[in-house]
Amino acid sequence: MNSQVKSSKSFLCGLIGAGLQKSRTPPMHEQEGQAQGLRYVYRTIDIEQLGVGVEALPELLRAAKLMGFNGLNITHPFKQLVLPLLDELSDDARALNAVNTVVIKDGRMTGHNTDWWGFAEGFKRGLPDVARNCAVQLGAGGAGAAVAHAAMQLGIQKLYLRDVDPAKAQLVADSLNARFGAGRVVVCTDLEAAMAEADGLIHATPIGMANYPGLPLPEALLNARHWVAEIVYFPLETELLRVAKAKGCRVLNGGGMAVFQAVGAFQLFTGSEPDAERMKAHFASLGA
Repeated sequence: MNSQVKSSKSFLCGLIGAGLQKSRTPPMHEQEGQAQGLRYVYRTIDIEQLGVGVEALPELLRAAKLMGFNGLNITHPFKQLVLPLLDELSDDARALNAVNTVVIKDGRMTGHNTDWWGFAEGFKRGLPDVARNCAVQLGAGGAGAAVAHAAMQLGIQKLYLRDVDPAKAQLVADSLNARFGAGRVVVCTDLEAAMAEADGLIHATPIGMANYPGLPLPEALLNARHWVAEIVYFPLETELLRVAKAKGCRVLNGGGMAVFQAVGAFQLFTGSEPDAERMKAHFASLGA
């Protein structure tokens, strides 16, 4: 009944970041648009492919607005750099100080954050019954801030937060403690001691991505009682997950977060409710 109405709508969206050529986000968005009877085009705007640096972000945003884009997803390394360039921020984006979704409407750009909800939905489905007394999180950047917020929403009582920039970790910890209760999030200064106390590990740095191979912590700090939740989804099985599985850990790959943040972004871009299970199935069909 609605297909004829929907088919008259067209959307031009995109993904801005670095090292995006193997991203599953564009086909996942386009297929869901097609399934809903929309004319939906989703472009990749990769600064590595364009041969430009992070300083090109204002120009890329301006070009997207001039070319009639309806929305943009924002990924590494721009989730925080984009903040001062936007006209408005949603409550979530403001609280998290990070944006992964920008809606362009009436010449204005509004930043949102669907990362935290995406991680939480993936976690609830993939690790529904794990202990949540204490966890260690590596990474406090744009994605890390969202994931730490999700950790609080998921009921993790104490979170040790570690980043290569301790000041960045402290800012995220202070913000979360103000919202969720003093002392819930602590900047991690002794990773070995924190892992000995923790039930699980959340990984929210780029290490493990195709361009950043390796492990984000010493292998010896992982043991079978830990659960491990990853946000990197290309490759779907990172070195961290391979090592963790070999040690007997329960693991969660980054696919759930990738799918559910896209579900949230699609709804913001189009105003249509996406079929989350259909998007999840399409993500899985794209291969490892």
